Amino acid sequence: MKIKKHTKKKKGKKKMEYANEEINSLVAAYNLLVGGIDNRAHESEDRAYGGIVRAGKGLLVESIAKNMIEIAWKRLGGTSRRLSLNKITVKIPINPEYINSLKSEEVKKYIKENIRNYYYTLKTDVHVYVDEKFVMGIECKAYTENAMLKRILVDFTLFKKKFPKLNCVLLQLESQLGGDFSVLNKPISFGSPSTHTLLSYFDIDLNIITLLEGERKVDKPIHKSGHFKELKTNNIKKAIDVLSNLLKPYL
Repeated sequence: MKIKKHTKKKKGKKKMEYANEEINSLVAAYNLLVGGIDNRAHESEDRAYGGIVRAGKGLLVESIAKNMIEIAWKRLGGTSRRLSLNKITVKIPINPEYINSLKSEEVKKYIKENIRNYYYTLKTDVHVYVDEKFVMGIECKAYTENAMLKRILVDFTLFKKKFPKLNCVLLQLESQLGGDFSVLNKPISFGSPSTHTLLSYFDIDLNIITLLEGERKVDKPIHKSGHFKELKTNNIKKAIDVLSNLLKPYL
């Protein structure tokens, strides 16, 4: 019994150290890329570090999100063969209630006869599949303000029509939503009045994850000298904890 216990403990310790190495790689990649010193990164053999930097600033948050999902799944003990991050375009079918509400019988009949053509194609930045089942959608933003949040909520509402149990996540570097979304050292986030008002009109349990401290300032972009914000390992770990909790039911 003692031998088994000792072996299990060593394995667990090794797994945590490996996860910490990956987290440090994410932070290093962000700091190098956003700080504007990205030439050395192209020579890196580290997958998380080099991959994020090579992706460029436009795909920075998306790359971080994918790596955090992989870390979260690994820490839960999930096998890589069960997890997929391939982005597959989803066809959202036309709402039958809409067809039945049409006043024109001719139009109604025409749509029903050609029903296969009536759909809307939709995808978000990161699609998470477990055993080929779409379990989580992640919208990735350098920053989010409430006008952008409206579109995100509409997209997730459409997704939920086809995937009612889909976990919906907004991952942002900075927040421009107001309230305390950018205060990351609190156990509870109270959000902002405008954001909660928008959420109240959508049946979406949106998990909002912010990685950088402090509200976004339009005149102080973080990639400019003097306005750079450090990405802290603790903020990455908190984000991974959220993602782990969302993935846990699919083990």
